[in-house]
Amino acid sequence: MDIRDRIAKRVAKELRDGDVVNLGIGLPTMVANFIPDDVEIHLQSENGFIGMGPIAGEAEVDKDLVNAGGIYVTAKRGAAFFDSTMSFSIIRGGHVDVTVLGALQVDKEGNLANWMIPGKLVPGMGGAMDLVVGAKRVIVAMEHTAKGRAKILEKCTLPLTAKGEVDLIITEMGVMEVTQGGLVLREIASDITIEDIKNATEAELIIDENLKIMEVAE
Repeated sequence: MDIRDRIAKRVAKELRDGDVVNLGIGLPTMVANFIPDDVEIHLQSENGFIGMGPIAGEAEVDKDLVNAGGIYVTAKRGAAFFDSTMSFSIIRGGHVDVTVLGALQVDKEGNLANWMIPGKLVPGMGGAMDLVVGAKRVIVAMEHTAKGRAKILEKCTLPLTAKGEVDLIITEMGVMEVTQGGLVLREIASDITIEDIKNATEAELIIDENLKIMEVAE
């Protein structure tokens, strides 16, 4: 299984019936394709609609219907469209239950850096800063390392998107929860050892005494 699919499928298991969910640009958008049939969630996109469906197939493309990353998507029956003022009122008003974002770095204190690398041209911070502060639950979905370098750190070194807002980190290697006592490894992928994930993680991992094998949605 492709590791990005593995991550997206595992994130999908965190979503609950009735949740209002915002999916960030990149890997998080893939989560929409793996939501179980018996779970009804309401996908919100900060560019102005709620009721977003999966990424559009070639025959489903509507050039006026894109997510915040400019990717063609579908709309579910009952979807609503609105302007940015309403969209960010939903986000800042605490009406988003879960937001799923990628990260350049995340650390054991739940600090998140995902919007810029100093010296590189970036289009802007987008809605990430509003989302991680406004959402009730923040999940980081990302590949565990970047070109062999750890992305889960003792302390972020890049400019922060938000401080202390991340609740859960899901990678192809495992599921880690940010707690007051540190970063707890709750689940581990079946093809990964504890030593593997420790070696790929700069932050110290607390191993859950009830450590489980990471499951993904079918």
